[in-house]
Amino acid sequence: MFIAKKHLSRRTLLRGAGAAIALPLLDSMIPARTALAQTAATPKSRLGCIYIPHGATMDKWTPAATGKRFELSEILAPLAPFKNDICVVSGLAHGPVAPWTGEDTGGAENHVRAAAVFLSGAHPVKGDRAFVGPTVDQLAAAHVGQDTPLPSIELSIEEVGLNCDADFTCAYRNTLSWKSATLPLPMENNPQVAFQRLFGDGGTDGERAARRAEARSLLDSVIEQVGSLRAELPAADRERLADYLDEVREVERRVLQIDSKLSAGIELPEAPVGVPDTFEEHLNVMFDLQVLAYRTEITRISTLMLARENSNAVYPGSGVREGFHNASHHSNERKNMDQFAVINRYHVKALTYFLDKLRSTPDGDGTLLDHSLILYGSSLSDGNEHNFAPLPVLLAGGASGKLEGGRHLRYAPQTPMANLLLAMLHKLGAPVENIGDSTEPLAI
Repeated sequence: MFIAKKHLSRRTLLRGAGAAIALPLLDSMIPARTALAQTAATPKSRLGCIYIPHGATMDKWTPAATGKRFELSEILAPLAPFKNDICVVSGLAHGPVAPWTGEDTGGAENHVRAAAVFLSGAHPVKGDRAFVGPTVDQLAAAHVGQDTPLPSIELSIEEVGLNCDADFTCAYRNTLSWKSATLPLPMENNPQVAFQRLFGDGGTDGERAARRAEARSLLDSVIEQVGSLRAELPAADRERLADYLDEVREVERRVLQIDSKLSAGIELPEAPVGVPDTFEEHLNVMFDLQVLAYRTEITRISTLMLARENSNAVYPGSGVREGFHNASHHSNERKNMDQFAVINRYHVKALTYFLDKLRSTPDGDGTLLDHSLILYGSSLSDGNEHNFAPLPVLLAGGASGKLEGGRHLRYAPQTPMANLLLAMLHKLGAPVENIGDSTEPLAI
């Protein structure tokens, strides 16, 4: 039998204008008569960790029933289209003492520790010397992210803040990601810089100004290559390639538009309301960048901080005019707790944009959502009490067939959050024995 299937390398790149654009997984990258699971093109799981500060109104977050028969709570209701793709995880906690020193943790100081402990399970200690990690994203990067151009990418919506507690290093508030116990990784909130880190072509203000002056798309310099490649592909791959390139162009257009506005000297409100224009636009472009990064396997691992601890950002799209941090201090008054729940639900609804993009993006024999493991949650429980238990946490995605969705998993009170982090690493194929104060991997 004569087989004339066109075969492309999984690492086929389009090069031009100082940039290299990777392609998504096409049918033509799978050798003829070869099952996907038997090839090097087999999709590998992506890891996304998304942090939101200040906790939640827990009685409106936690589903009443457990297992597969649970109903989504008021705050989680926007996830209804993705119910079969998520696991709500209840009963988790960050321990009351720092495992390194035995130092008691609690009270308002938990705001300082919260972001740093979220992915590390290791409680930051006082002093001007940072001591935390490593975090789950960096442990995953060390084991399963070394064959991509970038082992990981770290993103945020708000800028770096310098208003820090005098007893703690500012690093604790400004990043989720720690490569080691003493090495925090900076988070990037500028979509233009993040785009260029992922896809190249301009890393300074001068280079970006020149890029705008040239007024051309990143892809213009590779159009000839695309045309030549498209002619040799089957119809399904041609359509998939066209959709992918259109998506890259759209993300670039939005990023350049934002950068042009910022560089034109236009005075904008403080983040997150006005950078670029709204919180939603800023967040969605960051989600789009992560989807592109996953799709091209520029990186498989990302972290995103939606806001910094103590952020008093106002979210007009939620319908609540109270500042975020102020709203979390509800004084145990029902109407204030309900108001805070509205903000919690608004943030969960914002997450659905990301999940929808992942689910609608083909990847090998499934979708990016099928091949991703997304963690969403907070290190605080009741923002009014600054407590570290029980935590509002959920997982989304199928982890390449290793995680079953559509469940509410409830564990014994004070189960270490680090046990979930350890289980996540194992789902990703990282043979890590412990992280932070973990005792054993959760059975998820």
